[in-house]
Amino acid sequence: MHIKEEVRERHTLAIIVDNEPGILARIAGLFTARGYNIESLTVTDISEDDLISRITIVTSASAPVMEQIIAQLERLVPVHKVVDLTALGPHVERELALVKVVGSGEHRIEALRLAEVYRARVLDATISSFVFEVTGGTGKVDTFIELMREVGLVEVARTGIVAIARGREAA
Repeated sequence: MHIKEEVRERHTLAIIVDNEPGILARIAGLFTARGYNIESLTVTDISEDDLISRITIVTSASAPVMEQIIAQLERLVPVHKVVDLTALGPHVERELALVKVVGSGEHRIEALRLAEVYRARVLDATISSFVFEVTGGTGKVDTFIELMREVGLVEVARTGIVAIARGREAA
């Protein structure tokens, strides 16, 4: 017997929903109840009257499972629209991280050099520490964090991915 393992791909979903209590819990519950993992989750209000929100979720699934996830999300009453940005085509993804580094001497100088290379901004500086803000793709943020481990990384806070489709059409 030969079992075929399905290829899992990373997908970024943009979900437009009514901004009401419990909607995030319902969507997250849909994922957890079916054993789907949420790799990144961001939520923001997108309307002037605070009635509509956009949820951006990054998950990994095979194509058939992704279709099932989208179909289940679309059936939820407060969901207006679900767009798989990955399937849609070219889109822009960014993430923000705050990175705290503690060190002195050469480690401090090296942290500043690396921050300059990665275009990270110094948000806070003391005699013994820095807090950097770095934005970009997940790979850039991951690499910056890994490099900072070598010079005194002590804490990281990340936003998760925000994404938007390229071109004229709204997601």
